[in-house]
Amino acid sequence: MHKNTKLIDAGRAKKYTGYAVNPPVVRASTIVFDTFSELKQATLQRGNRVPFYGRRGTDTHFALQEAICELEGGAGCALYPCGAAAVSGALLAFLQSGDHLLMVDSVYEPTRALCDKLLKGFGIETTYYDPQIGSAIAGLIKANTKVIFLESPGSLTFEMQDIPAICAVAKQHNIVTILDNTWASPILCQPFALGVDVSIQAATKYIVGHSDVMLGTASANEKHWPKLREHSYLMGYCASADDAYTALRGLRTLAVRLQQHEQSALTVASWLGQRAEVETVLHPALPTHPGHAIFQRDFSGSNGLFSFVLKQGSQQQVAAFIEGMSHFKMGFSWGGYESLITATMQLQKLRTASSWPYRGPLIRLHIGLEHVDDLLADLAAAFERFNQAASK
Repeated sequence: MHKNTKLIDAGRAKKYTGYAVNPPVVRASTIVFDTFSELKQATLQRGNRVPFYGRRGTDTHFALQEAICELEGGAGCALYPCGAAAVSGALLAFLQSGDHLLMVDSVYEPTRALCDKLLKGFGIETTYYDPQIGSAIAGLIKANTKVIFLESPGSLTFEMQDIPAICAVAKQHNIVTILDNTWASPILCQPFALGVDVSIQAATKYIVGHSDVMLGTASANEKHWPKLREHSYLMGYCASADDAYTALRGLRTLAVRLQQHEQSALTVASWLGQRAEVETVLHPALPTHPGHAIFQRDFSGSNGLFSFVLKQGSQQQVAAFIEGMSHFKMGFSWGGYESLITATMQLQKLRTASSWPYRGPLIRLHIGLEHVDDLLADLAAAFERFNQAASK
C-alpha cells in the first residue's frame, strides 16, 4: 500500500471508529467491568490493546498506537506526554546502574542534558561518538554497553548516520539500538527495516502538525516491545485522549503537508546556497551535502527543517538577521504550519566527540506552509539588516 494511502487507513479499524470516520475521543481513568472474570482477564492482557485502566489507554489511544506501528513497522507503540519523555522512557527501559550508553554527538540538546545529568546520577556512563562513525563504532563498545542511540539527521547540524551499519554492529553484540526518528516522521524513513530496535517520534512536530499539542511515541520491534511497554507503564507514562485524537487527525494530512514543506524548503535552501554571506547549507537532500548518498539510500524524502552556516557574523549581526522577520517566527520546536528561525553562535560547545568545521553562526530554519516567495523576501530583508549591522 502506498504510504499516502496508509496514512488515511492506519488506526481506523471498525472496532475504533464504529459508525464514524474518525475514532471518538474516549476519556477515562476508571474502566468498569461487569464480572470479576472480565476484570481478571483484562488485567492479564498487558500486551494487547484492551481497556483496563486509563493509564493503559482507551480506544482513542489504541487507534494512534496501531497507526504508528502500521506506519513505522513496529510491533508495539507506547505514548508519552512529549518527545523528551519518549527519549527518557526508552532509555530508562533498557539501561540501569552500571551500564554504558553510546550516544551520538550531534544529538538533540535536551537528550544530551538527560545523559549528563539524570543518567549520570543513576550510575549510567555515556560515551559520545562521531555521528559519521559508521561500523567503526565497534571500537567504542565495552562489555557493559547496553544501548546505542542514533539521531539521523543530527539535530541542528544534520549529519547523516549510517543506520544499517551501526545496527549490524549492535546486533553482533546484543546491544539495543534506539533512533530518534522525528525528522523523518513515520513515513520518510522505515527504521525497523534498517535494523533499529526502538524508534522515537516527537509527535509534537509533524504528526500533530499545528504547534498545539505535546506528545511523544516510542515503537519497538517484537523482541523489545514487551520490555519497553512494561517499563513505560511502570514509570507512569501516558497521554490524554484529546491529544491522541489530535495526533490521529494530524496523521491524515501528513503526506500532503510534508510534500509542500519539502518543496518550499528545497527552494529556499538552493536560494541560500547562492548567497555570498553563506558558507554552507546543511540540507541532506542537496547533492552537496556530505551525507546525501546515505539520505538517498535510507530516506524517501525530506521536510522543512534544515540549517545554514554564515561565513562570519557577530552576535549583533545575527540578532539583526533574526529580529524583524515578517513570516519567520523565533521559537523552539518545529513541524507546524508556520515558519520558524533560531540561531546558534558556537556549535563546538555542544560537542565532545567530534569537531565542528565552521566558525560562523548557524541559523536553523523550519520552512512552513506560507508561499515560498514571501519567505524568500523575508530572508532577503534579513540579509540586508545583517549586512547593515556589520557597518555599525
